[in-house]
This record gives sequence, C-alpha cells and structure tokens, in this order.
Amino acid sequence: MTLDEKQALLQRLDSARGRLEALLPDVDPSREIYPGWTIRQLLAHISGWDDATIASLRAHVAGKPPATPADRGINAYNAGTVSTRQDLDLDHVVKEWRATREVLRRLIAEMPPDKFDGTLVVPWGPTGTVTELIDVFVEHEHEHAADIETWRQDPARPLTKSGS
Repeated sequence: MTLDEKQALLQRLDSARGRLEALLPDVDPSREIYPGWTIRQLLAHISGWDDATIASLRAHVAGKPPATPADRGINAYNAGTVSTRQDLDLDHVVKEWRATREVLRRLIAEMPPDKFDGTLVVPWGPTGTVTELIDVFVEHEHEHAADIETWRQDPARPLTKSGS
C-alpha cells in the first residue's frame, strides 16, 4: 500500500458522498424515492452500512474476528438498519450519516499499511481487501445517487426498484 493508494481510495469515497450531498437540497423529504423509503430511510440505510464497515475495519485492525451483521442476507440487514432508526427525525439521520462517514474515513486514513493490505472479513461474511470493501460502498452510493437523479424527473412516483 502506498499513501497514494489510500488517498485515492478516500477520494473515491468522498466523490460518491459528495454526489449524494449535492442532491440533498433538491429532495422533498416527504416523498418516497423507493416504495416505503424517503430520503430519511435511504440515509439511515447508508449509515447502517457505514456502521457495519466500521465494525469490520475495527475488528480487522485489532486482529479480532468481526461480527458479520449481514450474514442473514442483505435484505434483512437493510430492513434492520432502517427500522432501528425509524424514530429518528431527518436532521438526526443526516447528522448520523455524516458522522459515521467521518469515522470511516478516519479509520481508513489511520490504518497501518499491513492491515490496509491484508484480507478481512466483510460485513456479509466472505473475505476481501479494504479497497475491495470500500469500493463496494463507493459504487453503492453512486447507484443511489443515480436513482435519485432518475427519481427527480418524476418525484411523484417512487422508483420501482427497492433500495439496496
């Protein structure tokens, strides 16, 4: 691992988040983007994946076996991350969404080179590298941003694709 590789990974993560951040002011919080999911549920969902990634990275750095919170399946995990935040208002969810990302960024930035280059157990069970894990979530946020861009063309109609 070089410092440039770590910086490039952080830049990809920031780029994906920046794309979503830029869309937030134009999203009506009362409208469903996906059936049953407003922007509040979507951001809660993304925070949940950041939480799972943080837990995996912390366990990896500590040399401990991680929990695999999504080992029962991605849909079950998604439902759980949203339901545990169902009583939180949008402002709280947005703050959490931003805060969890800062924790994730800091973990990556401070990760020792041998851990950054090593293999870890990802939140859904199999193994991969830190870069592979983070790139999954970079793509995940880009997918949701693209969905919001599509949805904004007709915000009265939720997308038929459910959040994932």
